[in-house]
Amino acid sequence: MNNFVQEMIDWIESHLIEGFSLERLGRHMGYSPYYCSFKFHQMTGITIKKYISLRKIFLASEALKRSEAKMIDIAFHYGFSTQEPFSRAFKRAFGISPTDFRKSPLPLQTFVKMNLQDERGRYTMDISQKLKIEALQVKMEMQYDQEILNVLNGQMMYEEFSKQLLMGNSDYVPFNEAMCTNPTTCPIFGEDFNNIRAAGHQVSLQDYEHVTLNPLKLLWTKNYQCIVLWFGDDMFCQMNLLTILAFLEQQKFQGKVYFHMVKETTYDVDEIEIVLGDYLKVYEEVFMHHRLPKATLLPVMYQGIQLYFDYLKEENDISKYIKKHLDQSSKDLLTQLFRLFPQYGLGDTQYLKIIDKVKNEKSE
Repeated sequence: MNNFVQEMIDWIESHLIEGFSLERLGRHMGYSPYYCSFKFHQMTGITIKKYISLRKIFLASEALKRSEAKMIDIAFHYGFSTQEPFSRAFKRAFGISPTDFRKSPLPLQTFVKMNLQDERGRYTMDISQKLKIEALQVKMEMQYDQEILNVLNGQMMYEEFSKQLLMGNSDYVPFNEAMCTNPTTCPIFGEDFNNIRAAGHQVSLQDYEHVTLNPLKLLWTKNYQCIVLWFGDDMFCQMNLLTILAFLEQQKFQGKVYFHMVKETTYDVDEIEIVLGDYLKVYEEVFMHHRLPKATLLPVMYQGIQLYFDYLKEENDISKYIKKHLDQSSKDLLTQLFRLFPQYGLGDTQYLKIIDKVKNEKSE
């Protein structure tokens, strides 16, 4: 069945710009439009309409960033009747107008063509990206005399960077948390915060201190001129990034802050300087009140927050997909979930928790 849906994806991709219709897709596949639509949704977790919309708006963002074409021409090219609906769709997706994005193309979450046969692991560093990361690190060390702390998203990234010797003489620590799951509070890393997070993870406070707090000790015991945050573009990473930025504001950090956005399948990296100011308020609005903040955010963080709110719903894309595939083993489900929902960035623990919850609800 994966081959059948992949053939649909290939055909859709070749007709994204012009010539797509569900009827034509059905004729090409030799099945009814309804069957094609049903199977696509069943096997990918999203509708054909949503897939096409996400792909078009992402490709439009690439055109804004890499070409000098007029905005109205880009809007027409990707199927919008005028510039106004294009601007609305773009801002709804990325939290920024296409005009502002073109002036300053900030990082955003990519949405590439689906590949249901992709069996690559999550961590495959090629030498060109390793050299690029090392070059960024050398530049930082020359500028800040090695008074730098690198904060890496999770133990796996920390160990990979350590193995590759990418941090030079700089300090680096892992942020071993999953802020997209379980309740939280303020102040960050205060007594109530630590107790609530430990309870949410169903571990003792001592274990939480060992896994999460102790590795971060340098963050609040040593003064740094510069802090570099190495996080991915998925929802999981962006919620962790938001928490660290809010903590730096809470601590009134006065140095420079850089976000190095890492694509964790390739280790391609984008660098942007972060100006602190609104992140503690955004943290409170997002995590404690579950409201979309009014502050202007990086497009990739805006996307992460939208995905986080979707993730909080009882009926989200992930749980719906699991419900339709309860006949599969947990191992097979995990493989499919990693492949189909990379934008969430969840790990085994989070997925297994959702799988168990759906199966328990089904058996009741």
